[in-house]
Amino acid sequence: MSFDKNMFAEELKKRTEEAEQITLRLLPAEGGYAATVIDAMRYSVGAGGKRLRPVMMYAAYELCGGKGESVDYFMAALEMIHNYSLVHDDLPEMDNDELRRGVPTTHIKYGAGMAVLAGDGLLNYAYETAMKAFVKAEGAEREGCIDALALLAGKAGIYGMVGGQCLDVEAEEKSLSLSREQILYVYENKTAALLQAALGCGAALAGTAEAKQNRADLEKAGYDLGIAFQLQDDILDIESTTEELGKPVGSDERNGKKTYVSYLGMDAAKKEQARLSQEAAALVRALATDGSEKSQNAKEFLAQLIEHLVDRKK
Repeated sequence: MSFDKNMFAEELKKRTEEAEQITLRLLPAEGGYAATVIDAMRYSVGAGGKRLRPVMMYAAYELCGGKGESVDYFMAALEMIHNYSLVHDDLPEMDNDELRRGVPTTHIKYGAGMAVLAGDGLLNYAYETAMKAFVKAEGAEREGCIDALALLAGKAGIYGMVGGQCLDVEAEEKSLSLSREQILYVYENKTAALLQAALGCGAALAGTAEAKQNRADLEKAGYDLGIAFQLQDDILDIESTTEELGKPVGSDERNGKKTYVSYLGMDAAKKEQARLSQEAAALVRALATDGSEKSQNAKEFLAQLIEHLVDRKK
């Protein structure tokens, strides 16, 4: 089926709320001697957000015929990893941002030291959470947990998101003007890697024949979407407002930071973003399913979600 505009909005809202509930439920409980860092962790994750990555993971899982509960733990784990990276990105030593999602950033509310610990806590607790999936999974899904954990760790690590952040930070600290190739490396790793993890983990956890057939194309769609998503971030940093975006705009220019838009120009950047998003949606629509209404609906929702992200304003 194809969702009309209202149906898609309702479906996205429902799936986002489900991802929100799963993520918040699996965060560490409040209290104890570590109460302050747990409070900072819960503040960072609970401050809002699109929950894009867990929503995409679950859609990929359904598309591939997944039926168990193991995916819940990986959805929450990925969102914790994403939020840890934002907490650290906002620190004075990195992007030095004071607003995130319209509220004070974690280091503004809790201090830089506690923000570092909150990020560390989220990263470590993400893996603790993902490991709990092994208790719920059986058979092929248990094997899928192993593949998904390896993918998640790799895409979050030095050959993934951290590697992209490394070059990004180094360029700012040394006032380096990155080449187009280097900027693309940052985008591939800092942004696309976790979107690839979302879609690839969803397939791996399903543990079906369709999952094995679809995983490579899902990860390619995640790559395309990641580059397009970062391009849109750069475009919004130039064209949006603080009120609409929920965080300060113009930070790239203020920090003397080269982006892909700097090389392509605004018109070409918008065209490239649209091309990549359309390619990602086409890859998803060509994927195999088990023919069930549930998997077919998940496929169309995921394709329309990718297209929807082209027009996002925040």
